[in-house]
Amino acid sequence: MMPDKQFTFQPNRAFKKDYDKLFKEDPLQANMLLLMCEIADEKGTVFHNHTKEEVIDELMDLMKARFNDVEEYAL
Repeated sequence: MMPDKQFTFQPNRAFKKDYDKLFKEDPLQANMLLLMCEIADEKGTVFHNHTKEEVIDELMDLMKARFNDVEEYAL
């Protein structure tokens, strides 16, 4: 059995344009979108079998780890 291929998020021009537009309106929301895209698998799934509270806690931890400032431009 072959190991699963690692999915790496590569933002394209359309994503960057959408990110830039969203960033001007709400930097925190734009960076949350970026984080979700980075941690999603190739099917777009982020979390499996987690409660809402677990997901929120995990996302908060990941945001703190990923961004020096959650409202700073990250692309």
